[in-house]
Parts: sequence; C-alpha cells; structure tokens
Amino acid sequence: MKLLIASDIHGAAQWCARLMDALDQHQPDRVVLLGDLLYHGPRNDLPADYAPKQVIAQLNGIAQQVLAVRGNCEAEVDQMVLDFPCMADYALVDDPSSGHTLFFTHGHVYGAGMHNSVDNLPKLHPGDALVYGHTHIKVNQQGPEGIWLFNPGSVGIPKDGTHSYGLYEGGHFSHVAWED
Repeated sequence: MKLLIASDIHGAAQWCARLMDALDQHQPDRVVLLGDLLYHGPRNDLPADYAPKQVIAQLNGIAQQVLAVRGNCEAEVDQMVLDFPCMADYALVDDPSSGHTLFFTHGHVYGAGMHNSVDNLPKLHPGDALVYGHTHIKVNQQGPEGIWLFNPGSVGIPKDGTHSYGLYEGGHFSHVAWED
C-alpha cells in the first residue's frame, strides 16, 4: 500500500499543482488529504497563489483516489464544490502489510498535543499511527503508548520553512519537501 498524504493546501493553487506533479511521480494507490483544502483561515495570511477555484478543479480531477478528512477551515460549501467526501473528523485505514491501523485526522479534534494540535489521542494500539495536519509543521516520531505520530507539514502555508507532503509505503512514513 502506497499513500501520498497532504494537508493544509489552503487554496494555494501553484503548490497544489506541484502536488499533482508529485502524484504523477509517485503513483500512489490513494491520496489522503488531511483538511484545510480551500480556505486560508482567519489565522493565516492569504497565500500569494490563492486561487481556490483552481484547487477545486485540481482536486476534483483526482477525486476517485482521494480519502479526505475535515479540517478546521472546511465548511458545508467546500463539500458542495468537491467531488469526494471531506467532512468526516477522521478516517481509519488498516495496513495489511504491517497489521497496524492508520488514524487520519486534521489535528483540531484528535491530535498529539504538539505544535498547537489538540491533546486528544484516539484509542490506538502500539504500532498504530496517528496521522494529522493542522500545525503546518512536519512530525515523524514515536509518540506516547507506542503510537507513531506523523504530520506531513503543509502544502500551501508551511510554518516550518518548507512546503511538503508525506509518503507511506512498506509500513514507513517519509516527508518530501519542495524547494521554493
């Protein structure tokens, strides 16, 4: 199972286009979107390449591959324009190769308590993974109770210096950061 994991696009069309290029490069089985897809939110500056209508078209072009969860900036109108469900607080995927569960969420309802994510771990077993966005800061480390923590960072508005996404393959997570 190969997954491309992205979060916090925030309507940044040029960075979303680079994400589409990454899909062509990596050819994942699924694309997991961890929320905050279209709107920049009241706490963020407007991205220089803010064009949510372009992001809508790009994401709808891959709708059949997408598994998405709701971020704190998603609203009913976002669901009206996107061709895939995006309003669930979390999604679970079992990885048959590792025997572990991947818990995908945005980070504002369930989170690891790091970098401004809520401190509310879901019930998981050792070796399972909490995969979240929200903070715009990359994480790939062992967490409490043997749970793996992974945050792909942000496609559109990084708060750690690099625009990025994540990959999951063979039971392992990795980051891919773009040069500006």
